[in-house]
Amino acid sequence: MFVSRGLVVGFTVALAGLALTGCGTRLNRAPVEDRGTSSQSSSPAPAAQPGVVVGTPIKPLPGAENAGKPGYYTVKPGDTLIRIGLESGQSWKDIARWNNLENANLIEVGQVLRVAPPAAASQAVASDTGVVTRPVASSSVTPAAPASGPVPPASAAKPGASAAAGPVAAAPAPAPAPAAAGGDDDMAFIWPAPGTLIAGFDEARNKGYDIAGKAGDPVLAAADGRVVYAGAGLRGYGNLVILKHNNTFLTAYAHNQTLLVKEDQAVRKGQKIAEMGSTDADRVKLHFEIRRQGKPVDPSRYLPAR
Repeated sequence: MFVSRGLVVGFTVALAGLALTGCGTRLNRAPVEDRGTSSQSSSPAPAAQPGVVVGTPIKPLPGAENAGKPGYYTVKPGDTLIRIGLESGQSWKDIARWNNLENANLIEVGQVLRVAPPAAASQAVASDTGVVTRPVASSSVTPAAPASGPVPPASAAKPGASAAAGPVAAAPAPAPAPAAAGGDDDMAFIWPAPGTLIAGFDEARNKGYDIAGKAGDPVLAAADGRVVYAGAGLRGYGNLVILKHNNTFLTAYAHNQTLLVKEDQAVRKGQKIAEMGSTDADRVKLHFEIRRQGKPVDPSRYLPAR
């Protein structure tokens, strides 16, 4: 009885082992449809990864087709619309409008922005092809004096000659264009503050003049212009005013204690636009820049000697 019971137990254990072995074989067996395709079994794996869509093209950033063209700018890390406006010699509001930006704070690295008026950009392309076109003024401040110079005699506006007089009166218009451009380059700036010059122009380290003074000292507009920025949104400049004088020149006034003008306001040469301070600076001073078509230039070329 004892032996037969042992045999039964042994036989039972053997059967159980065989059953487990068979189960293990069934669990590890590859599906039928995968047999004979082991070399291709790994290729579909990427498509099964969550969040990955195979074959979907990457959507290009806005304006990518204009990269490298005259009148366009590709956004770099750290850029803001205010800085792009300063570097391109334009108002940030104009840039936002030209690019149909609903939120001026939302720009992406690699995005290509128009930084010249649409007419001016098209003229730049035309000039590359040899086509000569008339300059078209942008929304910048128009100098008051040159407007009266090239006006034709009153006889051009005689009654009854209006149909023919229009084209005749318009014909001399291209002639003043060089004079206007020359006038832009011959801007007569004044010193924006009377203090001592404590740091001169250095294209790599100091893009303008640093002028000493006391907190509250007046900061003056260096020439007639329009306020295209007034605020503290540009790192390193503190409370900042930027004036656009014409199609060529901007001036910038940084580190102010108080700003006395608003954006889009017209100002006159010598008008008090701010009070000197030390915002985003190590001491009270005025940092003053003259920018020609967005590029910083040595103020000594344009300011009177003193």
